[in-house]
Amino acid sequence: MIQFRRRILTLLLQPASPRPIAGIFLPPCSLRRLLSTTAPVSPKPFAVEDYLVAGCGLTRAEAAKASAKISHLSSPSNPDAVIAFLSDLGLPRPQIAAAIAADPRLLCADVEKNLAKRVGELGDLGFSRSQIARLLPLAGWCFRSSSLATNLAFWLPVFGSFDKILKALRMNKNLLSPGVQKSAKPILAFLEQCGINASDVARSSTMYSSRLLTANPEYLRDAVARVEELGLDRSSRRFHRGLVAVALVSKETAARKIRLMEELGFSQDDLLVIMRKLPNFLALSEKKIRRAVEFLKRDVGLEGRYIVQRPVLLSYSLERRLLPRHCLLKVLRTKGLLNSELDYYSTAALSEKKFVNKFVHPYEDHIAGLADAYASGCSEEGNGVASLLSLQTEMDAWEIENGEDFLVRKKEGIVDYCQMILIDYAGANNAGELCCSAASAMMSPCVFWLLTIARILFDD
Repeated sequence: MIQFRRRILTLLLQPASPRPIAGIFLPPCSLRRLLSTTAPVSPKPFAVEDYLVAGCGLTRAEAAKASAKISHLSSPSNPDAVIAFLSDLGLPRPQIAAAIAADPRLLCADVEKNLAKRVGELGDLGFSRSQIARLLPLAGWCFRSSSLATNLAFWLPVFGSFDKILKALRMNKNLLSPGVQKSAKPILAFLEQCGINASDVARSSTMYSSRLLTANPEYLRDAVARVEELGLDRSSRRFHRGLVAVALVSKETAARKIRLMEELGFSQDDLLVIMRKLPNFLALSEKKIRRAVEFLKRDVGLEGRYIVQRPVLLSYSLERRLLPRHCLLKVLRTKGLLNSELDYYSTAALSEKKFVNKFVHPYEDHIAGLADAYASGCSEEGNGVASLLSLQTEMDAWEIENGEDFLVRKKEGIVDYCQMILIDYAGANNAGELCCSAASAMMSPCVFWLLTIARILFDD
């Protein structure tokens, strides 16, 4: 027995040797193969972008943008906990996706030390969980800030209600940024001197009004001076709308729009009248201004001085209001259903309900499909050039010459007319570009409406 133990000890202590021991020696290469087949497979690396799409509901484009801000995430454990917390708070999946797209780092927040703490602080202010759920997607990264509750406590008496705060946040998330109270207090005092208080901002129909509350004070004072130069009284609503437009539009942008109006045939005096009557004129895009003026002058036949006295026409949607109504009235006149010339502004300014009740419903028995055609013209969807190709076999032609409409009995007439419309509105350089997807997509509602009206017009 003693000899056996010594033999075992000798075998255990001797250095490794390539010689076989008791017939169980394996060559090094065989041993490596054995270890490689028995070793556990390493887990697949955490793919942040794929997780954002599959786990959070973001689109691929949103996920690509958001993943760059949280590329350090190596595990779904914390994001899963955040999503579970948001779901328990009452946010449906689309709102969770919106919140994460707006603030990707939300997925990195500590649920207990940050998110639950913020919810508790808001609850102490009297906000319900459903209100907090509505606030979170609008607050963005500010929801994670320790100053969230104090900022809301500051704004609540200023705006007067939680819903008004939400309305303001939709256009200005800086209302909840850290330190906002320090900058907002002097601005509120200055606006009070101008006859504008926060409740005016809250109930304003001007969507960018809340940005005044976090504007640069010096720039705001300069904007007030420029609005007063227009002759607007501080006590008028026009002063408020003008201040919003001037304060939020740079001098360079304003100068470009002024040059555009001069190019379109308006004088400096005309511009002063326009801005007095439509103080938020400078907030309109240059593209919108150009297209509206060209349509009103060329297609409707209005003179510049008529537009100057009624500049609100420039703020109406061309595709969903001005063009459909203009075409419908032309159909009614051509059919002899309108005996008197109507003032264009009086028809354009009507609410949609009143316009339909006055000019669509009374004539449905005279023109089959009129209501559906008008509704299609006002919608944002249409078949565009595809409709042109499918309908031209069913219609006579409609051309314009010397400002008057007349009928021609040739199929190519409608093609020529719609090519002209596409070139004017879509910016195509030649007829060969008319089938390009960009031009088709841009003009499809307008072309679809024109073709539908033409079909009604010639369907006796």
